[in-house]
Amino acid sequence: MTQTIDGQPPASVDLNSCDREPIHILGAVQGFGFLLAVSPDWIVARASANASEWLGRPVEAMLGMPLDELIDGEALHVLRGHLQTLRGPDAVDRVFGVRLLLDQPLFDVALHLSGGSIVIEAEPSAPEHLSAGNLVRSMVTRLQQTAGFEPLCREAVRQMRALTGFDRVMVYRFAQDASGEVVAEAVRSGLDRYLGLHYPASDIPKQARALYERNWLRIIADVDAPGAAVVPARDPDEAPLDLSLSTLRTVSPIHLEYLRNMGVAASLSVSILRNGRLWGLFACHHMEARHISLERRTGAELFGQMFSWILESREREVEAAQEGRSREIHTRLMSALASGGTSLEELSGFLDELSGIVPCDGIGLWVNGEVTLQGATPTAEEFAGLVRFLNRTAASRPYAIDEIGRVHEPGRDFTERAAGMLAIPVSRTPRDFLVFFRSEVSRTVTWAGNPEKPAIPGTNGVRLTPRKSFEAWREVVHGRSLPWAEVELRAAEALRVTLLEVILRLTDSAEKERKGAQERQELLIAELNHRVRNILNLIRGVVTQSRSSELSGEEFAALVGSRIQALARAHDQITTSNWGPGSLRNLILLEAGAYLGEKADRLVLDGADVLLEPQAFSTMALVVHEMMTNSAKYGALCDRHGRVDIRWERDALDYLVLHWRESGGPTVQAPKRRGFGTTIIERSIPYELQGEAEIRYELTGVEARFSLPPVYLRAAPPASASPVRRKEPLIPLQLTGTVLVVEDNMIIALEAEEVLTALGAETVDMAASTRDALRLIEASPPDRALLDVNLGSETSIPVARRLAELGIPYAFATGYGESFRIPSDLGTVPVVKKPYDADALRRAFAL
Repeated sequence: MTQTIDGQPPASVDLNSCDREPIHILGAVQGFGFLLAVSPDWIVARASANASEWLGRPVEAMLGMPLDELIDGEALHVLRGHLQTLRGPDAVDRVFGVRLLLDQPLFDVALHLSGGSIVIEAEPSAPEHLSAGNLVRSMVTRLQQTAGFEPLCREAVRQMRALTGFDRVMVYRFAQDASGEVVAEAVRSGLDRYLGLHYPASDIPKQARALYERNWLRIIADVDAPGAAVVPARDPDEAPLDLSLSTLRTVSPIHLEYLRNMGVAASLSVSILRNGRLWGLFACHHMEARHISLERRTGAELFGQMFSWILESREREVEAAQEGRSREIHTRLMSALASGGTSLEELSGFLDELSGIVPCDGIGLWVNGEVTLQGATPTAEEFAGLVRFLNRTAASRPYAIDEIGRVHEPGRDFTERAAGMLAIPVSRTPRDFLVFFRSEVSRTVTWAGNPEKPAIPGTNGVRLTPRKSFEAWREVVHGRSLPWAEVELRAAEALRVTLLEVILRLTDSAEKERKGAQERQELLIAELNHRVRNILNLIRGVVTQSRSSELSGEEFAALVGSRIQALARAHDQITTSNWGPGSLRNLILLEAGAYLGEKADRLVLDGADVLLEPQAFSTMALVVHEMMTNSAKYGALCDRHGRVDIRWERDALDYLVLHWRESGGPTVQAPKRRGFGTTIIERSIPYELQGEAEIRYELTGVEARFSLPPVYLRAAPPASASPVRRKEPLIPLQLTGTVLVVEDNMIIALEAEEVLTALGAETVDMAASTRDALRLIEASPPDRALLDVNLGSETSIPVARRLAELGIPYAFATGYGESFRIPSDLGTVPVVKKPYDADALRRAFAL
C-alpha cells in the first residue's frame, strides 16, 4: 500500500477542469484559527465564521467595524509595524505572542495582502519557547556535513521529522514530465515504507504546483475537522477572497477524502525550490490529527528554504564541473574548425570530439543528404526518415526527447540502439542536423497504484472521485533512454551557435555570395568606425566645452553626465528602430520625464507628431535637454507655478517650426556669460542641420523658435500622435541635511532610511529609544525628524518636546491610526499612518 504525497486532488481529477476552476481559491479556513480581511483603512471587510468564538462578537457585527474597535490598540500598532515590512507580491510576515484582546490568551498572527485586502490570520500561541533561527542553524550545520545527494536528503528528512514530530517525512522530487518520486524517507516503526515509489503527474496538478512556488508552507491539522466559511463569500464585485497565501485555508474535499481512504489524519508540506521553480516537497504525514504551532511551522519553512539553497548550490557545482569539461572540448574543437577553414561537410571528421561535448552512445550527421553515423545509431535509412521528421516538427533550437518512438512511430523499431535523441540544426531549411543518440535503458518503476487504471464512478461523477486502492504497482519501462539534463541542453545550444557562426560563414553555395558577404562586412565595419569616431568626437567636444572655472568638480561631472545622458536617451530611441527616425513628441516627453520628474506634468505639447531622421534627432535631443535644464534651474519650471508650452507645425516650405514659450515663472534675465549650453541652443541646428534657431529672454519667460529643413522630417503614423498622459500632481520636496528616525523596529527603521535617502536626505541617524534619540539631538541637532509614537515601553513624546524647543520640524509615525492624539502643548504636528510610503513622508515634511 502507498499514499498520495500532499493535499491535492487525486489522479482521477480532470486537469482541464482544474485549470478553469483553480483549487487555491477556497472560501473557508481550517478551524484551529480565524481570519479577518480588512480594507486598507483598517475596516473589517470579511471574517471567517469561527471568528466570533475567538473575538467574542457575532461575525455579522464585525463586518464594517473599524479594526481598533475589535482588536487591542497595542496589538494593532504591532500589526501595522509588521505590515510595513512586507515587500513583493507574495510577501508574508508573521508575529508571535500577540495579545489581540486584553486579558485573553496570546495569538500567533500571519499577515499578507490579497488583492485590495489585508489578510490577518490568527491562531492560539503555543506555550513553547522556540528559537527558530538557532534551531534551524543547528539543523543546517548537520546538512552541510553530508556529502552527496542521497545522504543530504536522508539527513534532511530526519531533521524535519525531529522538528515537526510527524510519523512520516519524505522528500518528493518532480521529474521533467511532472511525475514524482520519493527519494528520501524518515518514518516511525510499524508503518510501510514508500522510498522509491513513483506518482503520476496528475497527483499534484499543474495549478497546485504553481501554488507551491508561491506559498512555501501548507498544513492540514485534521482531515475530519470542519472548515469555517469566509463571510461574505464574495465581495460587491462577486469576486471571492483569494486565499492562495493563507496559512489557514482549507483544501479540496476530494483530497480530504483521499487522505481518509489511506488512513492519514494530518499532513504538512514544505516546498523545495530551485531557481525559483518547484523542484520537490517535504511531505509529512501523521496517522492522527496533529497541529503544530505557527512558530514551529515557520521553523520548518525556514529549514525548507535553507535546504533548497544548499541543494541548488550543490547541483550547480556538479553542473559547473560538467559544463567546464564540455566547454574545454568545445573550445578545442572550434579552434580546429575555424583555423582549418573546415566546411560543414568535413565536420564528419570531428565526431569523436563532438561526442565528448554531450555524453551519448552514438552520433549522426546529416549534411546535404549525406549521412555519417558512429556508435549506437539508427541505420542510414532510418536516420533519413528521422531527419524528415525533424524538418517537419523541430524548431531552430535543439530538440531533445528520451523516447523517440512516442513522437516518431518508426522509432520503435530501433529503441535498443537509439531510444533518445538530442538533435541540433546546423543550417537553414531544409535543415542539416547533428544528432546525439542514447540507447534504451530498461528499468522497473514502482508506482503508487496503477497509473493506467481507469477511474471508478462515484457520487461526484468519474472525474471527482478519488481512488481507494493504493497497492504498489510495478511497471517495466521500455523504449526510453536516460533523460537529457538541463546542462546538456545548454551545451547543445552553445554548440549550435558556434557551428553556425564558425562554419556556415565558410560554406555559402557560391564564391560570389562569399565575396559579397565580405564586402558588406567591410562596409559595416567602416560605417561603425565612422559612427564611433563621430560619437567620440562629440563627447570630447561636450567635455571640453563644458569646462568652466566657475564649476566645482562635482558640478562639472553632473553637467557633462546630464548632456551625455541626453545623447544616450536619443540614441536608445533611434537604435531600437535600426537607426531609423524617432518621434519628436517622444523625445520631448522622455527628456522631460528623465530630468524634470514631477515637473514634467507642467509641459503642454501641441502639434501632430513628426519623425526626425537620426542626425536631426541627436541634435534636437541636445537642444531640448539644454532648454529643459535651463527652465528647471532658472526658468518657468524652477518653482511651483510656471509652465512651458511647446508647439510645432509645418510652414509653407514644409519646414518644421517649433515654438517654445515659458510663462508663470520668475522674472527672466539674459545670461551674463555665454556658456556651452547657450551655444548648443543657438548654433547646433543652424550648423549641423542648416536650420534656424532663435532664443529671446523676455521678462515674462524665455521664448524660442527652431526651424528644421524637410529633408530631416518624416510623417509619423497616426498611432504615434497620442495625447500626453497626465500624472497626479506630487508635492515637490527635496530633503537636505540630516534626518533623525526614532523607531524601535530595525526593519522599519531601515525602510525609512531608504525612503528618506531617496527623497534627498544626506544623512539618516537612527535611534531605538528616547535616551538614544536625545543623545543624538544634543550631540548634533538634525534638520528634521520622524518619530514612531510607541517605542515599546515608552513613547517618543519627550523627543518631540525637545525638538519643538529647538525649532526642529518633525512628524509622527504611528500604527494606532486615528486613535492617536497629539498632546495639546505640541500644537499641530504632521502624522503619517503605518504602513507609509515616500508620498506620505513627502506630504508630511512639506507641511
